[in-house]
Amino acid sequence: MDFNLFMQDVVDAARKDIAEAGYKELKTEEEVDQALKREGTTLVMVNSTCGCAGGVARPAAMNSIHYDKRPDHLVTVFAGQDREATEKARTYFEGFPPSSPSFALLKDGEIITMIERHDIEGFSAMDVTGKLQTLFDQHCEEL
Repeated sequence: MDFNLFMQDVVDAARKDIAEAGYKELKTEEEVDQALKREGTTLVMVNSTCGCAGGVARPAAMNSIHYDKRPDHLVTVFAGQDREATEKARTYFEGFPPSSPSFALLKDGEIITMIERHDIEGFSAMDVTGKLQTLFDQHCEEL
């Protein structure tokens, strides 16, 4: 099997998983600016093709939003795939180094905090779901 075709299948599956969960995929710098400058709370999932993204971060992204509180907006950028959009999103994550997979929680366009790769790798999807829901309890409105 051609490695590039295999990787494209992996990327397509990763994109599909997160989109089906309700996250809007941002592929351009303009889409990032429009999405991240909105009022309210925004959760940004920085997606990737690594094992901890597929085994932990994406499942946590999908499960955490089935909760009493959640962000107003759910968006995603794909590190290593949509480079310009990812780099633009990272300009909003002031004080945090580039990290993928990761989650950034913003309010009114300002970074509140991040769950970085070191908070994901080596943890279970349920652990990360709990971390996300703790942030939702602290910063988001009840549905």
